[in-house]
Amino acid sequence: MREYATLLDFEVPTTGNLTDDVIRWATSEPSRPLFARREGEQWINVSAQTFRSQVNDVAKGLIAAGIEHGDRVALLSKTRYEWTLFDYAMWSVGAVTVPIYETSSAEQVEWILKDSGAKAIVVETEEHQARVTQVRSQTPDLHHMWSLAHGALDVLSRLGADISDEEANERRTTVRPDDVATLIYTSGTTGKPKGCTLTHANFEYELRGAIAQLPELFVGDATTLLFLPLAHVFARVIEVGCVKAGARVGHSHDIRQLVSDFAQFQPTFVLAVPRVFEKIFNTASQRAVADGRGRIFDRAVEVAMTYSRGLESGKISPLVRAQHAIFNKLVYGKLRAALGGRCNYVLSGGAPLGDRLGHFYRGIGGSVFEGY
Repeated sequence: MREYATLLDFEVPTTGNLTDDVIRWATSEPSRPLFARREGEQWINVSAQTFRSQVNDVAKGLIAAGIEHGDRVALLSKTRYEWTLFDYAMWSVGAVTVPIYETSSAEQVEWILKDSGAKAIVVETEEHQARVTQVRSQTPDLHHMWSLAHGALDVLSRLGADISDEEANERRTTVRPDDVATLIYTSGTTGKPKGCTLTHANFEYELRGAIAQLPELFVGDATTLLFLPLAHVFARVIEVGCVKAGARVGHSHDIRQLVSDFAQFQPTFVLAVPRVFEKIFNTASQRAVADGRGRIFDRAVEVAMTYSRGLESGKISPLVRAQHAIFNKLVYGKLRAALGGRCNYVLSGGAPLGDRLGHFYRGIGGSVFEGY
C-alpha cells in the first residue's frame, strides 16, 4: 500500500475551543442532523440545534454543581449518544473529561479517579455506580456522581435551571485552545495506567489535517456508525471530527448487534481498528465454509486482492476483470451489505491493517485509508 505525508497547509485558531463547532452548526444549519439515536428498530435524527440545547442544559447543571474551569470529570460508560453529549457539556464549562473503560475493575476505577483528582463522575448503569461506590471512600476529591440509569441529564438540567444562557456562554468562551480537553489513561500493561493530556488545540491539529486531506468523506449525506469505546483516543477523534465536519453519527455499543446496526444505519464510511476488520473478514469466511462455499469465498478473496494490486499498478488483466465482475455479484455485494450497503470508505487506525486486509477491502469496492 502507498504511504505519504503532507506539509501543514492549515492554521489552528489561537482562540476558541471544540464547542465552537456545535455553535457554528446550530447557527448556520440548525436543522442539520449531527446525530441519530436508535429507538427500537429506527434511528431518529438529532439536529444541531437540539444537540446544542441539550449540551447547554447539561453545562448549566455542571456550573450549578460547582464544576470549575480545569476540574476533572470522569465518564464511565459504553459508547452511546450521552457520552458525546457530556463530552461537549464538560468542554463548555472548561472541564477535563477523564474517560474510563466500562470494563474497568473497581481497582482500576479507583486509581484513575485518585490519580486524576476527578471531582465528579458520570456513570451509565447501576453496576457502574456500585463499582464507584465501592471505592468512593478512597477518592476524597470525588464530590458528585451522576447516573444515566437514574436520569443524569434531567437531574443536571433541573439543577442548572437558574443559570442564565449569558453565564453559560461566558464560561464557554473562556475556554482556549491550549486548555486541556481530556485526560486519557494508558492500558497499564507495564505498570499503573498513566494519564495523557490532550488539549483542544491537539484535537484541532489532528482533525483539520484529516478533513483537509480526506474531503470526499464528508460530502453530501456523510454518515458513520461509532462503535469503538470512547475511552480510546481513536474513537474520540472520530467523535470530534464528525461534529467538526457535520457528518451524522450514530452510536452502537454491542459488537453482536453491529451487522444489524450497519444494515439499518447504512454508514457511508466506517472507522475501526484492524481487529474489527479482521473479525468481519473471519466471520464472512466462516459462514461461507459452513454453507459449503468455502472454496468460492477463498477464490473471491484472491481475485479481490489481485484486483486491488492491479488498481495500484495500473495493470489489471481482462481475466481478473471478468472474474472480479462475477464475484462482485456472488460475493462482494453481500460483503458490502454487511457494512450497510452504502459504505464507500474504510478507515483503519490504532495499528497497521496489513497488506492482506487492505487489498481485500479495496478489492471488494471500498477506498481504504490507514493511519496509525
